[in-house]
Amino acid sequence: MLKQYKHVHFVGIGGIGMSALAKWFLYEGVNVTGSDVHESEITKDLQRRGAKIFFGHAHDHVATDVDLLIYSPAVPDSNHERQAAKERGIREVSNFEFLGEISHEFSTIVVSGTNGKSTTTAMLGLILEAAGYDPTVLVGSLVPGFKDGNLRVGKGRFFVVEGCEYRANMLHLEPEMIVLTNIEEDHLDYYRDLDHIQETFQTFVDKLKSKGLVVLNADDVVSQKLSVNRSVKYGSNGTNMTYTLLHRTTKQGEQTVTTNHGELRLKIPGAFNAMNALAAVAAALELGVPFETCRRVLADFTGIWRRFERVGTWKGADVISDYGHHPTAVRQTIEAAREFFPGQRIVLCYQPHQHDRTKKLFNEFVESLALADHLVLTEIYDVAGRNENASVSSRDLVKEINRSNTTYAPDLFAAESQLRDLVKPNDVILIMGAGDIDELARRLV
Repeated sequence: MLKQYKHVHFVGIGGIGMSALAKWFLYEGVNVTGSDVHESEITKDLQRRGAKIFFGHAHDHVATDVDLLIYSPAVPDSNHERQAAKERGIREVSNFEFLGEISHEFSTIVVSGTNGKSTTTAMLGLILEAAGYDPTVLVGSLVPGFKDGNLRVGKGRFFVVEGCEYRANMLHLEPEMIVLTNIEEDHLDYYRDLDHIQETFQTFVDKLKSKGLVVLNADDVVSQKLSVNRSVKYGSNGTNMTYTLLHRTTKQGEQTVTTNHGELRLKIPGAFNAMNALAAVAAALELGVPFETCRRVLADFTGIWRRFERVGTWKGADVISDYGHHPTAVRQTIEAAREFFPGQRIVLCYQPHQHDRTKKLFNEFVESLALADHLVLTEIYDVAGRNENASVSSRDLVKEINRSNTTYAPDLFAAESQLRDLVKPNDVILIMGAGDIDELARRLV
């Protein structure tokens, strides 16, 4: 499918998912151009690989020989380059729509849910690679085990990909297996409520053909409400589970997970990552992979970019960058840090992601953020192309938490200044958020 195009132009090429598709086209020898708002390490990497990238958006960025334009869902219909494509009759699709077309060409395994998609996708992809299945894998992060980071191009029949639930984008995909992590309230600028989210996931699992399989989280209440034709369950609570987490122990830098199929040693923290690992193992075993292969791969797995990523040290403190931007992810990450760094002070520098999410999950954020020993809250990150009602501010979160160890920073430079004053040796600094706050983590170290 990819080879039928000669020149593909990407609008929003610096996005993690968009860049993976761009790499895939480059791998197939297709001419790739693209545009984005600003330069980043992702765009620099694409340029090194042969892509021509423009910064800013303009009509003439779309060359006359472009035969396909792929755009990020954040790019509006009024964008100059999308308008140029319409005027010239160039086919244009979103990256999720095109992934849906690709999924028809493979036995597609979709990892979906509110939390844990990228880590579970990476784990499963690495396990299938080690088992000799030679899968193609597309991840919404960078995986140290893949030479192309967010992409592995294989010759086998399996395609492992994340199913993004925002705007029901996972419905574009044609799965033969779905690995479902959990279902919670999120993206409430699109969904009416939790019932609407559940209904959409029901539509998704209904897409499976008669032989399709859902790997279902038995611990997640909402997932259990789905009507599924054929499933296997994993979890730590309840009965009738094929894959069971029996016991979990932690020590500094490692956790041991005992399952009914054997023992797993993980270098990544948290009960949530134990469940991500169990989900990946369940899917792999259902595909015929030996447990020993799963055990060996996961023992070497050190995590992925911006998912509890230990980026270095600063002022004698560990600096960890994490993409988490949902109240559950915030709470689980703080709890994981306490397990892996017992007795150490947790300093959280958090950048809320999107005004709408912050407003609608305000009380949940207050509860989760208050778990840190010291909290620096930067102003909310505006998300292009989203419903950004600015009637809420990080100042409101600070006021509601109402603690002397919680402070407001209007921007990342103010946050850095505050951290310089308060961080002590042996602290653990969590730099969290899905916006540009990762730049601060890199700058510190």
